[in-house]
Amino acid sequence: MSSTTASRGARRSGTAAISGTGGLLRFMVRRDRVRLPAWVLGLTALMGYFVTALEQIYATPEDIRAVAPLLQGPMGALFGGPGYGMEDPRLEHLLAGLYGTYVLVGAGLMSLLTVVRHTRAEEHSGRAELVRAGVVGRHAQLTAALLLTAAMNVAVALLVGLLMTGQGFPGPGSWLFAAAVGAVGLTFAGVAATTVQLSEYPRAAAGAAGAVLGGSFALRALGDMTSEHGNALSWLSPIGWGQQTAPYVLDRWWPLAISVVAAVLTAALGYALSVRRDVGAGLVPPRLGSARAAAWLRSPLALAWRLQRTQVVGWSLALAVAGGAYGAFTGPALEAFEGAPEELLVVLGGTEDIGAGFLAVLALTFGLTVAVYAVLAAQTVRTEETSGRSEPVLAASVSRPAWLGSHLGVVAGAALWLLVVAGLAAGVGAAVSVGEPRMLGEMLLATVAYAPAVWVVLALAALLYGGVPRWLPLVWAVVVLALVVGFFGPMLDMPDVAGWLSPFEHVGDHPLEPVSAAGVATLTAVAAAVAVAGVAAYRRRDVLGTG
Repeated sequence: MSSTTASRGARRSGTAAISGTGGLLRFMVRRDRVRLPAWVLGLTALMGYFVTALEQIYATPEDIRAVAPLLQGPMGALFGGPGYGMEDPRLEHLLAGLYGTYVLVGAGLMSLLTVVRHTRAEEHSGRAELVRAGVVGRHAQLTAALLLTAAMNVAVALLVGLLMTGQGFPGPGSWLFAAAVGAVGLTFAGVAATTVQLSEYPRAAAGAAGAVLGGSFALRALGDMTSEHGNALSWLSPIGWGQQTAPYVLDRWWPLAISVVAAVLTAALGYALSVRRDVGAGLVPPRLGSARAAAWLRSPLALAWRLQRTQVVGWSLALAVAGGAYGAFTGPALEAFEGAPEELLVVLGGTEDIGAGFLAVLALTFGLTVAVYAVLAAQTVRTEETSGRSEPVLAASVSRPAWLGSHLGVVAGAALWLLVVAGLAAGVGAAVSVGEPRMLGEMLLATVAYAPAVWVVLALAALLYGGVPRWLPLVWAVVVLALVVGFFGPMLDMPDVAGWLSPFEHVGDHPLEPVSAAGVATLTAVAAAVAVAGVAAYRRRDVLGTG
């Protein structure tokens, strides 16, 4: 065979591997006709809200300079970024260096969930095997998913860039920040392209990619907190690469090359791993179970725990590490607040007891994090149904209320456990850092007090799942609202109704103020009532099939 013939054969083989990509891409766009604009417009609207609100709050340069000392310290680094431009801050520095962090995280979350949805989830449901039986190449599904995700990130970057320049901010910095948002999203699309090859379960693939996203945020935070403008830990984080472009200050584009290279390498790794496994299988095979079920598995509650325990263990370890690390920075945070102007503390919700304020912020952070776990666990319940595994269980002597109620009970108990783990770890870190043992008890109580708020989020997820399962993702809006209100409400002068709608605002910012017994009791009652309504709705609808 001549070299020319061989090269033609190789080209035909490469083309065949992606044949059918266009048709699959059109199908994905059609399927995501609601999700796609919701993600793209939602992230743009979030940035637009930050721009509008900050322009009203920080109307003068003096207002901006008043908040700069906080953003230069560990507190600002923990929740924002490396603090570029805070020596002579302007509004665009606050937007790109603090609030823009959450747009970067949102782009990463959008990307990894989209890739998992159109690859591993399709294989797990059996639809991918039917598609592959036609004239579709082995790489077409992953290629189409990556193209769709790339298009979503480009759209977000374009809209954010137009938004920022339209508001009169400098063009180079605005487009650099927008490009950083897209680059971070592409990086986590590549990460998801790799994780979907490892496990045959969508939740495991999404969980692994989400762990990389969470780890990136934690690495960036630790690096930025320990050194001005970050250190080596910051440069190990894909989120850190986007922030180290320093829009409106240094305007350096070269860190985005790291994101692009990482996206290409992780996507290439995903392609390479995909040819080493069967359709529907993962490179890490599931552990074979015993031929006979253990006695403790002979109940729907035990089955629900068996399905959830891996996630619970993983989240426990992650929260223990994060809690200890963040708690250990209580001492440096208190030093950073010393001498801060009074108006700064008022704007940020601070009081004379800065240590209590810092612990309250940490407690809210862990409460929202556990709420994310609750939503993901609820989505796992839906996966059990859509994959056809719940139907054989319900065909036996297990009732629908027992099946769904068992899952809700396990997730509710696991959420309480995770809050205890986070509170203990952060409390120990804070007590050691400051040398005040009382902080252990205060941090534990402050964190555990958010359990009823997390249960309300879980109950709302159960109501959506029981009534209209396809609307289950809407519960994320509650988590996002709680995050924005909790962290930015006092600064953005949000309306009172926003605080009233957030379940986390009814607990009380302990140890700044006592835990609201009435709020805790009310939230618990609301969670129970909504959960019962969700179970009742589930009893009345049909069980979804695998199609």
